[in-house]
Amino acid sequence: MKQGDFVHVVYFWLKEPENQEDRSSFEKSLTNFINNSEFIQTKHLGTPAATDRGVIDNSYTYCLLVTFENKEMHDKYQVEEGHLQFIEESSNLWEKVLVYDSENLLK
Repeated sequence: MKQGDFVHVVYFWLKEPENQEDRSSFEKSLTNFINNSEFIQTKHLGTPAATDRGVIDNSYTYCLLVTFENKEMHDKYQVEEGHLQFIEESSNLWEKVLVYDSENLLK
């Protein structure tokens, strides 16, 4: 699978990160959406790695990284039914979300 030139990285901080029921619900909803998106080229869902250096922020609960062919595909993903359903199902579980989008300079 070709990696996309548009990268979308989302960090989630759950309200109750130790609550296994919340984690399971969040993972199920997000995984269902991500696995059925028609616009995502590559995907990664993870938790903080066991690394410890001064420059590392491992305070988040989950990291989602997805790539798209271009910004237009990303914009379609934003209004995709599954994306909107995921937000509806899971937004009550998180207290903070940060998003970082970037476009590839290396062609």
